[in-house]
Amino acid sequence: MAAKGLLERLKSGENVVVAEGYLFEFERRGYLKAGSFIPEVVLEHPEKVKGLHEEFVHAGSDVVLAFTYYGHREKLRQCGRERDLEKLNVTALKIARQVADDTGTLMAGNICNSCVYEVGNPASIETTRNMFKEQIEWAVAGGADYIVAETFHNVGEALLALECIKEYGKVPAVITMGSSANGLSSDGFTHVEASRRLEEAGADVVGLNCTRGPATMMPFLGEIRQQCKGPIAALPVLYRTTPAQPTMQSLINPETGKYAFPSDLPAMACSRTAVREFARECLKIGVQYIGLCCGNSPHYIREVAEECGRSPPASRYSPNMSEHYIFGGNVKEYHAKTLLNEIRT
Repeated sequence: MAAKGLLERLKSGENVVVAEGYLFEFERRGYLKAGSFIPEVVLEHPEKVKGLHEEFVHAGSDVVLAFTYYGHREKLRQCGRERDLEKLNVTALKIARQVADDTGTLMAGNICNSCVYEVGNPASIETTRNMFKEQIEWAVAGGADYIVAETFHNVGEALLALECIKEYGKVPAVITMGSSANGLSSDGFTHVEASRRLEEAGADVVGLNCTRGPATMMPFLGEIRQQCKGPIAALPVLYRTTPAQPTMQSLINPETGKYAFPSDLPAMACSRTAVREFARECLKIGVQYIGLCCGNSPHYIREVAEECGRSPPASRYSPNMSEHYIFGGNVKEYHAKTLLNEIRT
């Protein structure tokens, strides 16, 4: 068990490093299908899920996030796997709890946008509530220290998720919004307004996740920090979004002239330097809950952890080019000059 809970850490002024991005990482590794994007790897290769949790902790994550993102009833129904709903959730939570206990980290349950919520449609809202309820109750039964509800594009749905966590979970709630290209929720709220409403409704941590990369998420974070009183969360995707192409879904692959999402997104990946600079800026403006979303991998989360002053086990293997036989400072002149000149010019 973790020595300190989420709220205790945040209230004492600590930063919390959070590794997310399981969907894209397992798709990259060949254990999950782009398109359906359901966490079937939990049932088919549970050892791989356990392994990635351990890799992220090794790299500096303070949290093991149960891989139940898009593991809800509607997504599984669409893919013909609704019968696996409870087993998938319970298994994912059990794996995450085991790794958290083994490593002394926090374990978080996870819910997300429902794919069925419709404004002004009582039937869809009730369906969404029931979907949240069952996942939250499984998370609490599985020992979740807190629950992450994320990637909402409608403030009403995010507020419903928060309401359900408070009613059925009674554990701390981290609520984060996704982001459209125009910076507004589908029900017309700015990111600042959305975060403020969620905080006023009782969310313990509010902020943004997914969709935007570090460069296009950061401006909103500063505004949210100014308007909200409590802890702020920031979990961008790991792609080089720009003002002209502010979301990963809007990125154009310059080699093809076509949208990069999803298969060509690696061509637009962030550098490690950009990740470290993002973490540095988060610390500067007072963002405490710092993580990474789609496109994340252990080497990226290590950058965040190290920028937060940590030395996780993976830091033993952080780059040190002074030891390189060509680029190092203590190499023979032939290697330092002749070979370096050959490979650079």
